[in-house]
Amino acid sequence: MNIYYFANAVYQYGHSKSIYDITGGTFIVNKFHRMLRFKYYLFNSLKNKDQRGALGSPKVIIRDLDQYLDLRGIIISGSNTIVNNNKKISYSIFMGHGTGDKKYGGSAKTLETYDYHFISGPKHLHKLKDVDVKINKKRMIKIGYPKFDDYVNKKIDDVAYMDYLGIKDKSRKNILYAPTWEWGNGTLEKFGKKFCLELNDNYNLILRPHFNDRKHLIPLKVWAKAKGLKNIYFSNPAKILKNNTMLDFSISDMMISDTSSIIYEYLITGNPIIIADNNYGDLHSMPEELNILEVAEKYDGGDICKAVEFALSDDSSANYLNLLNNCFYFNDGKSSKRAADFISSLKIKNM
Repeated sequence: MNIYYFANAVYQYGHSKSIYDITGGTFIVNKFHRMLRFKYYLFNSLKNKDQRGALGSPKVIIRDLDQYLDLRGIIISGSNTIVNNNKKISYSIFMGHGTGDKKYGGSAKTLETYDYHFISGPKHLHKLKDVDVKINKKRMIKIGYPKFDDYVNKKIDDVAYMDYLGIKDKSRKNILYAPTWEWGNGTLEKFGKKFCLELNDNYNLILRPHFNDRKHLIPLKVWAKAKGLKNIYFSNPAKILKNNTMLDFSISDMMISDTSSIIYEYLITGNPIIIADNNYGDLHSMPEELNILEVAEKYDGGDICKAVEFALSDDSSANYLNLLNNCFYFNDGKSSKRAADFISSLKIKNM
């Protein structure tokens, strides 16, 4: 069975990488420069000779998804894009990469064109309902959230990752700041330098911008060094292996974000969350039991150290765990296998 994975940006492949590790297959990009970026960030990442493409990265091909695809097999997309596949020789599966409250980019109705959907949980279903996307239940496959698997299965070496980031004082609390970007009124420019200056003396701050704001990483590193800030560290979201989201989660004691979908992903840790207010209004309407704002601390300016200190001292782990289980199915470390098993169960005619 041929299996293909498509995304518009390399960071979106991070959501399907754990499934690929089981199934193997070929990645699809739609532009030459994206193929180069893909090769760069996944350079020498595979040891299996049968799966290795050029430079030791996974095999990758270029296809224009606006054109009719000649691919036979299973096509998994992490982007809300129409996949013009031949329904007689292939199946398309949508795997959404966001669990947050921002609405789908592009036309939500595009989602109705897929043969199947991998569903992460009740929150995923409510997002579809909120934008009036109608999908037959038989086409919705409940798998949970594959990105959680390595975290749940304790496959992360915290000390090794802290060494990789260069964290000097491992006795300090690690605060992860992971804002969204312009689409969602990301708070990086509003609060990024402020948080660095105010948290540096008492905490380790790990700054992880959105993929579309990664251009700010080098200027911020230069600025932090010029200011003499010794406890500020940076995680590049494009490095889906070396700076995988779950690595940052595993070593952090709490997180600050805004409207990024990462705020719901972080629930897997049970650690406190602070939501920085950014006045973004185009969000899904969520019931209380699926709404992070009912649990997380709020921040609208002022002394961030006091806000962090309060959040760390307030044990709300049971509330976070309850919200996790309300939003996501299973959380048992087997979501990638569920997805892989479903893929294996599909039969293509004349194969």
